[in-house]
Amino acid sequence: MHLTACEPTAMSTAIVMEHSGADASLLQSCGTADSLASLEDATAESTANESSEEESACAREEQSNTKAQQSTHTESGATPRPNSLSLPAKGTELWTTHRDGEVKLRMGESGPEAEPPLTVNQMFTSTVQRFGNYNALGWKDGEQWKTMTYNEYYKSCRTAAKSFLKLGLERYHGVGILGFNSVEWFIADIGAILAGGFAVGIYTTNSPEACQYVAENCQANILVVENHKQLQKVLQVQDKLPHLKAIIQYKDELKEKKPNLYTWAEFMDLGREEPDTQLDDIISSQKPNQCCTLIYTSGTTGQPKGVMLSHDNLTWTAYATGRNVTLTDADKLQEVVVSYLPLSHIAAQMIDIWLPMKAGGVTYFAQPDALKGSLANTLREIRPTAFMGVPRVWEKMQEKMKSIGAKSSTVRRKVASWAKDVGMQTNLKKMELNGTLSRKPLNYRLAKRLVFRKVRKALGLDRCTRCYTGAAPITKDTLEFFLSLDIPLFELYGMSESSGPHTISVSDAFRLTSCGKVIPGCKTKIFNPDSDGNGEICFWGRHVFMGYLNMLDKTEEALDADGWLHSGDLGKHDQDDFLFITGRIKELIITAGGENIPPVPIEDAIKEAVPLISNSMLIGDKRKFLSMLLTIKCQVNNETGAPEDELTPEAVELCRKLGSNSTRVSEIAGGRDRVVHAAIQEGINRVNEKATSNAQRIQKWTVLEKDFSITGGELGPTMKLKRPVVTKMYKDQIENFYKEVLTPATPDNPLPPK
Repeated sequence: MHLTACEPTAMSTAIVMEHSGADASLLQSCGTADSLASLEDATAESTANESSEEESACAREEQSNTKAQQSTHTESGATPRPNSLSLPAKGTELWTTHRDGEVKLRMGESGPEAEPPLTVNQMFTSTVQRFGNYNALGWKDGEQWKTMTYNEYYKSCRTAAKSFLKLGLERYHGVGILGFNSVEWFIADIGAILAGGFAVGIYTTNSPEACQYVAENCQANILVVENHKQLQKVLQVQDKLPHLKAIIQYKDELKEKKPNLYTWAEFMDLGREEPDTQLDDIISSQKPNQCCTLIYTSGTTGQPKGVMLSHDNLTWTAYATGRNVTLTDADKLQEVVVSYLPLSHIAAQMIDIWLPMKAGGVTYFAQPDALKGSLANTLREIRPTAFMGVPRVWEKMQEKMKSIGAKSSTVRRKVASWAKDVGMQTNLKKMELNGTLSRKPLNYRLAKRLVFRKVRKALGLDRCTRCYTGAAPITKDTLEFFLSLDIPLFELYGMSESSGPHTISVSDAFRLTSCGKVIPGCKTKIFNPDSDGNGEICFWGRHVFMGYLNMLDKTEEALDADGWLHSGDLGKHDQDDFLFITGRIKELIITAGGENIPPVPIEDAIKEAVPLISNSMLIGDKRKFLSMLLTIKCQVNNETGAPEDELTPEAVELCRKLGSNSTRVSEIAGGRDRVVHAAIQEGINRVNEKATSNAQRIQKWTVLEKDFSITGGELGPTMKLKRPVVTKMYKDQIENFYKEVLTPATPDNPLPPK
């Protein structure tokens, strides 16, 4: 599983890219025109350098049952995991669960880990001193882009902080922020930190009850909401929030006046004329080892956990990451990013807020319907220097480009195919030589001029030197597709508990399907590796979180007594120290015969073999054989993100090629379309032929009536599969697989030959 920094919601409206003459036709032959179009379910509530941190903490118990745990040897000479944490005195231990707690920083004697610790205010004021007149934020007002300088940005954050204090924000209490990315979101976040509170992002897809849980858990004094829709969630549970003192709505006019409900303008006016004394006293009392931000996990396996991040977690991670990816300071060449991934995730916060602040970069805000189509236009207008996409964003781009390319003329397809072959070979060679080619081949330079530059321009990525992916696994097919177009996708890996990134791929240290090397200043340990070197990935560094707010047991599960963060992910290093994620401990299927099977590689292989498949989930834990649930690519409702019955144009086209007339999922599900059924079985047979053992073969499968989605509950905010939820939702279908355990083969669903 490869991860990053983002979280998606559903998207749907197609975007039409306009091109002129020859350029357009050539792009079409490459499948590029209209590329970002229809990023349908590409992911709105998603972001972040994240492993499923919500599942990771309790993974160690189950790990003892896996083969990966049979070895007592660990990398770095580690001994078996120490089992408990001792009760810390304030500021002397590496962890705390108290809101006013202080931790011992994981400082080193030299290198990045020895960098002097900073508070958020210290990092911000340093940037203001150096780059005060440079643009910091940009947003669209109608058809016009407007900007704010770092001087104005910092002043606004201080004003917001004074307004929060006037409304009664208490030290170490939360300011919950519920809405799409905006200038106001950033100012509320940093204003809360400067005022001594906690900045707390809340998922925009949360139910009123889920909002209530987060607000109560962080003892929020103030909630900042985007619009009337989000306001209604808060009003429904307001009576159950004893700490809540005020609500601020930052977009649209208020539809009704209520006590302690403010517009953004009214809120900012509260602090504008307030003296600075109280705020300055609070700022001067802040320490780098105190908590300033809470990131709530999405609660896949229970109630969300409040990940406590210190000032140093944010400022040091921004420093170390920026240094690792060689961000340039604004006075040399200003970095430009587009903010569209959900800010309730640390990945989006790190990429959109803290990294640009460290380097004096500028962040432009996408439209709220970014993942329904408008992101393509924003990218072409802003032309970012770095861009982060969750895998579903890249996959949707790939699908659209391939669909359009298939309709091009023979000549154009041949030109595109030639260019992609050149791009693949050149980039693979460059990868092997760690980013250095003494001289670019002539055919590559020609392909770049004819195809690659036009592709990048159409995508709005012509200035983008760093394209990232993370937050969920991405297939090798998608990585190779973009690599062949001279767009290497750099994978990142980390989790909320590591303040975002832990390993990063960079241009001179890049391997396909690897999430790169550890950020200098951090350390990776493989805990209890098996004979192949696979074990649990553990983190060490100043990016490791303080603890879970008020959750001692969960903190003890995540951090061992030596302070290593246990990720719950399985992985291994190659001989060059590139990290490869091989699965999750809790996802490992242990069959009745005792064989350990990581499901993701098999699921990815099925999706690659049968392009009609949208999602797949392997079943087989404690069972005598493997089975699989499958879903078909379908249209997604623009407003709700819910899957619909109509197939995507690509899926309809695939059906036609097979000889099927199906246009709806309901015409295929449950084996109703024999042609499609046979094609799926054929694809499964091909995957089974490559299985390393009989136990790894899929013996039964079914196509479900609807695709998985965030709204349906099968997917988490980062589009990761919620396996326990799916298992429960489709328990009848699963049990049907195993009713005839002695004779799993059926005439309609035969076992493939060995």
